[in-house]
Amino acid sequence: MRLATYNVEWFSNLFDRNGVMLEDGGWSARYNVTRADQLGSLGIVFTAMDADAVMIIEAPDNNRRHKTVAMLEAFAARYGLRTRKALLGYENETQQEIALLYDPDKLSAEHDPIGLPDEPVEGVSSPRFDSSYKIDLNIDATLDVVRFSKPPLEVAMTTAAGTKVRLIGVHVKSKAPHGAESEAQIKRLAIENRRKQLAQCIWLRERVLEHLRAKESLIVMGDFNDGPGIDEYEKLFGRSGVEIVLGWDEPHETRLFDPHARVAFGKKLAAMPATARFYLDDKGAYFSALLDYIMVSPDIRAKGPRWRIWHPFDDPGCYRVPELREALLTASDHFPVTVDVDL
Repeated sequence: MRLATYNVEWFSNLFDRNGVMLEDGGWSARYNVTRADQLGSLGIVFTAMDADAVMIIEAPDNNRRHKTVAMLEAFAARYGLRTRKALLGYENETQQEIALLYDPDKLSAEHDPIGLPDEPVEGVSSPRFDSSYKIDLNIDATLDVVRFSKPPLEVAMTTAAGTKVRLIGVHVKSKAPHGAESEAQIKRLAIENRRKQLAQCIWLRERVLEHLRAKESLIVMGDFNDGPGIDEYEKLFGRSGVEIVLGWDEPHETRLFDPHARVAFGKKLAAMPATARFYLDDKGAYFSALLDYIMVSPDIRAKGPRWRIWHPFDDPGCYRVPELREALLTASDHFPVTVDVDL
């Protein structure tokens, strides 16, 4: 079985206000890319991946006028994808939903959130992801309230072979320091937002431990916007949100595993894998980063899964096919990550 995570930059802008696909010459939200070009490129990428399920980060917006599930299923039908069934969890207010697009012949999936409203109960469950989490962010003996702007998607998946797996789709993001007018304000807000991001990862880690204690197979996948070299504040906090969710320093039986994270965080002289590529106007150059992960529980790791970053330059298979290479560059500023595993 092949599972994927893919952040599709402003997927929502490829549909009109009524949810109709805009496969035309109008500009998409990507620089110098038309909506038809982006949609066609996405069709090529999804077809080439041939995944059984794709966790889509920044899926089309869900609101009163248009629905994420209907838009994704229309996209799948237009490009003849076998991942033709869509699933949405909690909708959010950012126009960037987290959704699963999957092949119903290979698996069944349902949104199955767990947790308790607001207040955690020790030894029972952490709060639901659409509620709030209380933690002392500033070490001032006062509990701060943390919320997800994009609540993770919790999926109960059953494969055609009858294997049950829990999936958690994640888009953790530290807000830019909007409203700051001085260097001191920018620094203060940046640190405050990074603290909130780490708190969200601590919350997510609690959920991971709950699943592992229940002996459930688990895959956490998505965009963490965090990792080596992301910003100048990473050393201030000692460890990243990615390391927190993985359980980096915890016993092996409670750790999640992602080989790209292992390279990036464990071997400082190794070539750094990358899943995203951004153009920096002030530098006149591209910046690459490792932001997207597929983390698996120990029992799934024992099955010998194989990971792949569909990078147009770093992956030989992608580079050798010009149509796919160009499609990956046109479709999004992130590249898909897949894992192949016997489930």
